[in-house]
Amino acid sequence: MAGREEQDALLELLNSTPVVNGVVQDQFAEPEAARSWQQAHGGSGGADELRSLVQARDALQDVVRGSRPATALAPILKGVTSLPQLSSAGVSWELDVPAERRMAVEAVMAWSALQEAMPGRLRPCANPECRRFLIDRSKTNKGRWCSMAVCGNRMKARRHYQRTRDGAAE
Repeated sequence: MAGREEQDALLELLNSTPVVNGVVQDQFAEPEAARSWQQAHGGSGGADELRSLVQARDALQDVVRGSRPATALAPILKGVTSLPQLSSAGVSWELDVPAERRMAVEAVMAWSALQEAMPGRLRPCANPECRRFLIDRSKTNKGRWCSMAVCGNRMKARRHYQRTRDGAAE
């Protein structure tokens, strides 16, 4: 299972194309910002690594939104193997993947582990104007917003306004 750190990195990756003032932004469009993100998450910061990471991000966003099937992730995993490593602690598995594809593959593996351990908990924000995602870690599994302070309040205020407007029109 992907640990909390891998889950959080996956969520950061998915949320790297937010809507700001009504316009979709790509936080990886600026090379220095992309390199910094890659290095902060264990990558080299190279251009080939970024290309693989963006391909994985875009495919994962579509899969989580339900606009593409999970098989859309297959090209990212092509040729990847997992090799057993034996130590006094037991058997661990090491990914055998070219360095420039490692981050992309790890993102897909984190998504898969999250799907298995917490099915349906990774989802898009319920605000149709938002492109962010959330991992619902609540007991009730009823989280709908990437941020209650931003999207949650905005959507609740919108519904309230609609109800009062509809009530006044009657």
